Amino acid sequence: MPHLSVHVLESDLAGRETALIRNLTDAVVAVYGEWARSIAVVQLIGLPPGRWGIGGNPAEAPSPSVTFGIREAAFSRPDADEIVARLVSGVTDAIVDVLGERVRAGLTVEFVGTPAGRTGIGGVVVTS
Repeated sequence: MPHLSVHVLESDLAGRETALIRNLTDAVVAVYGEWARSIAVVQLIGLPPGRWGIGGNPAEAPSPSVTFGIREAAFSRPDADEIVARLVSGVTDAIVDVLGERVRAGLTVEFVGTPAGRTGIGGVVVTS
């Protein structure tokens, strides 16, 4: 299941939660297809000023940071590079559409691959 955790300043997030969730889900669906809509998970994590540091100092206006959980097997597909590029572009555009162009340059999307059998849902290990 695609799982996106987005760290963003609380002041940038406030009042924009629904639009971000919708846009990010739509970005995932644009790459995977409509079947992914019901399983796409988006978590928005708002941080207050002073709790985000860059270079040893509190950052004044950091761009969002996205951790994108994905099945490790996706990286061994023949079209893996294209999928990753489309997801990076789509997720970036989805966030910029809501928060504005100022966040684009520093916005990061990190993919974390999970091997089969290393996730549990409802107390049961997911093997596929």
